Amino acid sequence: MGTKNNVTEFVLFGLFQSREMQLVCFVVFSLFHVLTVLGNLLVVITINASKTLNAPMYFFLSHLSFADMCYPSATTPKMIADTFMERKTISFNGCMTQLFSAHFFGGTEIFLLTAMAYDRYVAICRPLHYTAIMDRWKCGLLAGASWVGGFLHSILQTLLTVQLPFCGPNEIDNFFCDVHPLLKLACADTYVVGLIVVANSGMISLVSFIILIISYVVILLNLRSQSSEGRRKALSTCGSHIVTVLLVLLPPMFMYIRPSTTLAADKLVILFNIVMPPLLNPLIYTLRNNEVKNAMRKLFRVEGSMGEK
Repeated sequence: MGTKNNVTEFVLFGLFQSREMQLVCFVVFSLFHVLTVLGNLLVVITINASKTLNAPMYFFLSHLSFADMCYPSATTPKMIADTFMERKTISFNGCMTQLFSAHFFGGTEIFLLTAMAYDRYVAICRPLHYTAIMDRWKCGLLAGASWVGGFLHSILQTLLTVQLPFCGPNEIDNFFCDVHPLLKLACADTYVVGLIVVANSGMISLVSFIILIISYVVILLNLRSQSSEGRRKALSTCGSHIVTVLLVLLPPMFMYIRPSTTLAADKLVILFNIVMPPLLNPLIYTLRNNEVKNAMRKLFRVEGSMGEK
């Protein structure tokens, strides 16, 4: 047990060693993070303040936007602050907290996308039973199950890592604490732990991806019996969901469906996964959705009239 206390902090290499590139990273990712938080916060406020956005799809979207606001916040602020640091360090407890938070919100995001796909499947393939199947209680149950699933996924990942002995090198070639670089530093045989990580993170991503693709194929096949207007609206909604699924699930599939090894491309792949889907999701779900855009306009008009008074 004593070997676990030999490492009290980890040294992060970050994205780039060049001072000029670190300055670019500070400007770009600070802007991206502010836009991500504001964009997703706007979606959450709009859906909860609007009396018209009460469909299950918007209920799940508000949960997804909240998860998208928290997911990059687990790692990006630390990465931005580290651009000013000559030596980028993170405490052992801070490292484990970062690992837990990133996988909690990332896992929850995947489960919420699965719940949203089920909602679209019922709406398009079983429209006459939609209100009975997707009532408020079942929507709450699906959303709650998504958060619980994210927690169970993350707590397993964290418990597997925190019990490993770290007694030697403490340098992580990444911008945050992730499971593969930590397994590489452990002074113990991590083969079994690595397999569990593949089963936990990798299979969740792969199985969710297969389920989501099959569900959208079934939805698209059922659209043949819809009217042209119904097809257009359904394709617009499903198209947004499919783009989000690809953005969210392809990077973790690349990262975790393989043995516990680190590749040169890992940093850029996980950076894309942490930054881009949460940044783009508010645009993907609102730009082509007139109901959300109209609700936002009403919200701003109400705020403007209250300001004038």
